[in-house]
Amino acid sequence: MTQTMLEVHNLVKRYNGFTAVDALSFEVYEGEIFGLLGPNGAGKTTAIRTIMDIFRPDEGTVKVLGQPPGRARERIGYLPEERGLYRDLKVLEVLVYLAELKGTPRSVARPRALTWLERVELADWADRKVKDLSRGMQQKLQFVVSLVHDPELLILDEPFLGLDPVNVELVKRLIRESQEQGKTVMLSTHQLNLVEALCDRILLINHGRAVLYGPLDEIKHRHAPHAVRLRTPIAPDLLPGVARMERHDDTFILTLEGITPQELLRTLVERNIPVEAFEVATAPLEEIFIAVVKEGKDA
Repeated sequence: MTQTMLEVHNLVKRYNGFTAVDALSFEVYEGEIFGLLGPNGAGKTTAIRTIMDIFRPDEGTVKVLGQPPGRARERIGYLPEERGLYRDLKVLEVLVYLAELKGTPRSVARPRALTWLERVELADWADRKVKDLSRGMQQKLQFVVSLVHDPELLILDEPFLGLDPVNVELVKRLIRESQEQGKTVMLSTHQLNLVEALCDRILLINHGRAVLYGPLDEIKHRHAPHAVRLRTPIAPDLLPGVARMERHDDTFILTLEGITPQELLRTLVERNIPVEAFEVATAPLEEIFIAVVKEGKDA
């Protein structure tokens, strides 16, 4: 049975009469990469800070690793949206000190920190002060801080912020490796292409409320246009049930009207049209995100 690593039930958080998080419920399961998404001001960071016991909920319950927030801090790695490293300390000192605060002995923390600095290409900066690092380097260092004590659950708020494409790929690879090692990851980012590449399930919130929740593949299929993607060396003639056809080299997007993809495939076979690839088209997550958020604003 899959263990629930994080459970949020009817969470409410208010500020001076403004409801930032409104009856929010979701679960994060062991070993998955879970995406927490939403437009600016949707309540994502407030929810994360409540999970981390930085804020107290006004209503509802939160359980982290089966315990109330704050009881399992040593088993959680947290990358906050607002960075907070000790700028006048040396890079290696910061890593070792913060790992010790999470219960890792210095004898373990120091060699582990050096290994991590090698992995994120910061080994040459180990004895330099944090303030000497570029913004992207500090971002990588903050990411390592969340991992150096070997947590079970990673909560990452905008982990790709300020990174160039090479380092985005590096951090993406390290997140995947963390999952392969059995860690659970909750990821909040506006870079939806990375969510599509990494996440198993997602939660999209708007105005503090859940508007989409579940496996990413299921959500994409549920919001798919009624269309198929066909690759064939022969441009098909007008087909029954095809309302529109767009060509991209040898790939065609066929918008269907009144027929199923299976019926179209049968027609293609009957007409001896060679089919090299045939799949139901799905909408990019960015399209779904924009449509759902806009629908919420118009409601």
